[in-house]
Amino acid sequence: MKKQVGLAVGIGVGSTLATQGVYAEEFPLHTMDAQEAEGQHYVPSTVDNVRWGELPNRTSAPVLKMESGETITFDTVSAEGLLDDQGRDPVSYFGQYGVKPKDILSEAIAIAESDIVNLFGEHGPHIVTGPVEIKGAEPGDVLKVETLSLTPRVPYGVISNRHGRGALPGEFPENEGPAEEASVENPEWFHNVSVFTPITMRNGQWYGEIPGEDVFFPLQPFMGMMGVATDTTERVDSVPPTRTGGNIDINDLGVGSTLYLPIEVEGGLFYTGDPHFSQGDGEVALSALEGSLRVTFRLSLLKKGDPGIPGNAHTFTQPIGETEDYWLPIGLDEDLNEAMKDATRQSIDFLEHHYGMDRAKALAYLSAATDFEVSQVVDRTKGINGKIRKADFEKRLPNEVAATTEGGQLPQTSTNYVAWIIGGLSVVGAAFALGRRKKRSV
Repeated sequence: MKKQVGLAVGIGVGSTLATQGVYAEEFPLHTMDAQEAEGQHYVPSTVDNVRWGELPNRTSAPVLKMESGETITFDTVSAEGLLDDQGRDPVSYFGQYGVKPKDILSEAIAIAESDIVNLFGEHGPHIVTGPVEIKGAEPGDVLKVETLSLTPRVPYGVISNRHGRGALPGEFPENEGPAEEASVENPEWFHNVSVFTPITMRNGQWYGEIPGEDVFFPLQPFMGMMGVATDTTERVDSVPPTRTGGNIDINDLGVGSTLYLPIEVEGGLFYTGDPHFSQGDGEVALSALEGSLRVTFRLSLLKKGDPGIPGNAHTFTQPIGETEDYWLPIGLDEDLNEAMKDATRQSIDFLEHHYGMDRAKALAYLSAATDFEVSQVVDRTKGINGKIRKADFEKRLPNEVAATTEGGQLPQTSTNYVAWIIGGLSVVGAAFALGRRKKRSV
């Protein structure tokens, strides 16, 4: 059995769950048959269905093909417990905390034992499941991704802080740093800190526990990674989020949310991964509470120009999220200041194209009424997203809807003032002409 990480932190899952009346052996979800899946399609994270640390590109082969509007269930696997600084041996790693082999996902064990190449510290850590082809998808279209359900597959997760990573590289972990002897055979010499975190059910709500501290926090599961293939033949690392989605890590994108993704390749090639039990804005340690999730999506194809596309339906080039109460324009850049600028520009463009707002007034509105959240600062490309309140626009129809609604009116913006003036002059001119005709006929 491989050596364990000397700086891993945690307590036995069995004893912890027993004190809360929930036992690991009673946990309801691990694996299932396709017939049991909530979605019309089912994709487990088997070795044949995953890639480790990289994202699909235009040369990637789909693991499944589906029609637009159908639902699909993924059984996803967290990479925590499988990485080199944890010994790449989940049975041994989780076993030190009292987790029995039967309570460790079979996919996790198979992936760790596989010959999939993942160069620790060079490649991304994420286990990416897919891609899935959406029939009829073409470049310029948009994929609408609705998250229908999210359920923990195991009663534990891991929060990790690694040297050279996180919001405080060089300060945390507070130790001497990696030694020359650090390797998958000697994972303790990486001197990274991973906090084993049991989850428990309390009054119908899942909670995570910081072990030994009597600190409990509610779970807010979401998929950190949702995306479509990038139009390139080069290797795409899984760490930085991109214009086609990927590791965007926005914690508002849980059950009931929607993510819109610009399609760049035939079939779209949707993938998911990086399951999170919960994450604070910023994700400052490096990882959130990472834990394996079962997720069901509805994937719908919106053809270019479809009025259901938020913002500019004819030129949609960057992801945007949606919840019941908010629109979430997304800004991305390696520089956090530039990411903020990008999020602001995306928000202005959205308000202009979706609601017909004057751009100067859109900026004024954003300054007065919209929060901008830092989704994460640890994935090389930083993320900031606006939270535009839908209720503020309840008296306005989106542009495309207004244009196609009988009796609909053009929004009163500076860009449409000319149209209003011309229309007004036309009415006056018509009335004048009609008056002259009446005089002639008398």
